[in-house]
Amino acid sequence: MSKFIVQLSEKIELGLPQVEAIYKDLHKYPELPLQEVRTAGIVASQLREYGLEVKEKVGGTGVVGILRNGEGPTVMLRADMDALPIKEATGLSYASTTSAINGKGETVPVSHACGHDMHTAWLLGAAKVLANGSDSWRGTLVTVFQPAEETAEGSQKMINDGLLEIIPKPDVIMGQHLLQFRAGTVAYSTGQILTAGDSILVRFFGKGAHGGMPHQGVDPLVMAAAAVLRLQTIASREVSPQSQVVVTVGEFHAGTAENIIPAEAYIKLNVRTTDEDVRKHVLEAIKRICIAEARASNAPQDPVFEEINNFPLTVNDDKVSKKVAAAFHNHFGERLIESKPLGASEDFARYGKEWNVPYMYWFVGGCEKTKYDRAMQEGTVGQLPGPHSPFWAPVLYPTLQTGIETMLAAAGLWLAKESEEEGEVL
Repeated sequence: MSKFIVQLSEKIELGLPQVEAIYKDLHKYPELPLQEVRTAGIVASQLREYGLEVKEKVGGTGVVGILRNGEGPTVMLRADMDALPIKEATGLSYASTTSAINGKGETVPVSHACGHDMHTAWLLGAAKVLANGSDSWRGTLVTVFQPAEETAEGSQKMINDGLLEIIPKPDVIMGQHLLQFRAGTVAYSTGQILTAGDSILVRFFGKGAHGGMPHQGVDPLVMAAAAVLRLQTIASREVSPQSQVVVTVGEFHAGTAENIIPAEAYIKLNVRTTDEDVRKHVLEAIKRICIAEARASNAPQDPVFEEINNFPLTVNDDKVSKKVAAAFHNHFGERLIESKPLGASEDFARYGKEWNVPYMYWFVGGCEKTKYDRAMQEGTVGQLPGPHSPFWAPVLYPTLQTGIETMLAAAGLWLAKESEEEGEVL
């Protein structure tokens, strides 16, 4: 086991009831991106109680906590706080029944279907342990509680709001995410771990007409439908089979009645890539194809393209990854697994890219052990509820403790008075 965590083990155990209570409260009262006012208030209050310097409203609803403990390295740990417009179906006693008004003015159900409530609870738990165990480490701990990860806005908003002027520049940045792996396990990857993600709205313009007199109009539905089909050839015909590319059209909107040719149609699409050059090619190809289909239909004007959001490619620093993986192996043993890169995206990497600071991102399992093991035997692991599912309900234990211990094991590599590296005390 990690000597650093052993030194702090009593404080971890004593803090778990409070962490559980905070988690259940956050789970029951989720908030949409950039609406995390209640959540941010709870976070700020807890950090002040632990003795951290607190800065609120960074990037809108972000919260920063700084704990200085003498000379030494600076470690930044990040958690996200926002929830999703999904109606919870877990049946938990602390399940969300919350609704909120989204950016379109619509009332939608809200739940923590991606586990950001757990992320927040983990980081609060780790901060409290380090605040109460200051004799075991030296340096500076920076805790960043970020809004709006789901919309890829939060990290950039905090950066633009002067985050690096508020905190000392970190020596390393680390974050983690709850996934439907076996509870108590930790999964890591060196190099690329998450994809880049780009979401785009494309508006097609035609000429409205009577459905019985189509020759008098220009049908934007037809050009948009043709574009949807053609867009799938980007991955299959324009990019090397060795490159990972996914182009998904998830929305298609047009018209008000079956006998009216509308004047406009729009689609929303999402792109996932693992290489910046490939990403550039795919985005250019999307524009080329949509414009070509519009012109082939004699559209009165070219389509208009609007960026909805973009997530950077997440590539773990090689040196940091190996160092942290060794510490995880030392502490978790067989509970540590090496993960393949996932097709999901995050905005966490922006901090490291913006400041040229090495970073690492990893996963913590939250699926009940018996359920997970049964699914493994039956070959149905892929059917287990996970992030963005209304049924995603991580088991509380050992998930809460594991997530706190991962943060402490990783941070301790830089902060512990007795440095741990490659499984040995130096």
